[in-house]
Amino acid sequence: MDVECPVCSLKFKNDVINSHLDKCLEETESSHNASKRSSGETSNFLETKKLKSNLVNNLTKSVSENGNLCQKSFFDFEKKPKNFLPSPKTSHTIEDKTPSKVFAPLADQMRPNSLNEYRGQEHVLGEECILRKLIEKNEIPSMIFWGPPGCGKTTLAHIIAKRSQEYSKSRFVKLSAASSGVKDVKDAIEAAKSAQRMFKKKTILFIDEIHRFNKLQQDTFLPFVENGTIVLLGATTENPSFSLNSALLSRCRVVILEKLGVQRIQEILKRAADKINFKIIENINSLDEIAKGKFIEKSAIKNLSELCDGDARFALNCLEIAIQSLNSAEENQTEDRVCILKTEHITKGLKRLHLLYDRTGDQHYNCISAFIKSMRGSSVDATLYWLARMVESGEDPRFIARRMVVFASEDIGIADSNALNIAVSTLSCCQNIGMPECRINLAHCATYLAKAPKSRHSYEAYERAAEHVRNQKGAHPPVPLHLCNAPTKLMKEMGCSKGYKMYNADSTSYLPESLGHLKFFYESA
Repeated sequence: MDVECPVCSLKFKNDVINSHLDKCLEETESSHNASKRSSGETSNFLETKKLKSNLVNNLTKSVSENGNLCQKSFFDFEKKPKNFLPSPKTSHTIEDKTPSKVFAPLADQMRPNSLNEYRGQEHVLGEECILRKLIEKNEIPSMIFWGPPGCGKTTLAHIIAKRSQEYSKSRFVKLSAASSGVKDVKDAIEAAKSAQRMFKKKTILFIDEIHRFNKLQQDTFLPFVENGTIVLLGATTENPSFSLNSALLSRCRVVILEKLGVQRIQEILKRAADKINFKIIENINSLDEIAKGKFIEKSAIKNLSELCDGDARFALNCLEIAIQSLNSAEENQTEDRVCILKTEHITKGLKRLHLLYDRTGDQHYNCISAFIKSMRGSSVDATLYWLARMVESGEDPRFIARRMVVFASEDIGIADSNALNIAVSTLSCCQNIGMPECRINLAHCATYLAKAPKSRHSYEAYERAAEHVRNQKGAHPPVPLHLCNAPTKLMKEMGCSKGYKMYNADSTSYLPESLGHLKFFYESA
């Protein structure tokens, strides 16, 4: 486990970090005291000692879980010889060769380190965009990156981290809401306070999957984002309007990232193929008989970029799995063999399009909204497209059928009363038959509703009547006696009448006398 030095931001192994921290603190303290003496001030020894103790405690806590460091070991390292501490350059070289880097998946190895290598999101990272200029100048505001999986949210944060490490007055801390709690956040904030107070360093705190923090946990960030103790970067696949506090959103700028296009995915895959020494060829026939090495068909790259639905991570993972399976199948062959990754190797494990859909999130509500609006606009083709998007992604067919029952009365109404019968029958089919056969019933009903004439007269007339009832001033008028039922002799004598007598609307009022002027329905006709 490597630990970052809070003074110089370099990383060292557990067994040498304490000795290095002592040396860094002594050099910083001596330079600080020298500057104080030159200005005629005396050094505050107790304050410096207290800050040093806080840094030591925070450092000890951060690695105590690994079992390789304890409070006593910090003082034991003071007895080590001075040449025991490796140089920062050597330590940095060791870090790059750790197993976590060697055995990282291809998607992690392909993370770009600069904006020039970053692909996609030109609408926010173009040459003239404000965000790009801020990142290049290391003037990072608090931001929330919102976008689908594999669009580059975490990668953009890594680029910002790389950029911030080039400045001596910046440090970068990464946490994941999936594995961290409020205690980890508070520890990071305390370290940020110490770094800001003692070393004048700005702390950029990146929280991956920030939507996993509940609203109370998110309140932890508010005062420290407000006073500038931390610069908060968050990444989320959920709509921030629903998953994040409004108070936190008011302090952060929301950056919307989009799915990557097919062309951008192809560029990423070609770069990955070059990294793993695979040459891209047009077709197998163009390959010489004596050629040896690793090759991948251009059509395989194109096919994979079209099936990944804009998810670069998914595309890279599929490419890596295909290469691993190809190597496994040919492991008994010689090293100088011809290794060709074909289109069928890609599609063998990827039988269908990778669809981004969540049955409780944004895609769930956005797709059903598009489906309803397409039926309302009488666009049969669009209606069937959005229906297929939902059904093929695993949406509950009963949910779709229930929405069509509502649509049949709300948007078609009396223009075609048979639409309601068909919608109710479709709901019954979905409940009794289920998938996959009920998809035919859904398509039948959706097509009928889209082509049917539309009338919202009943719905809008009811809304006007309800608004009048809700806004009535004073007591509501009683029901007229001639509209009341007459089950007894007394009620007949009072003027109540039998229901079969109420057929002539011209001679009898069906509204209280004071409301006889109301025309809810015919105003909308």
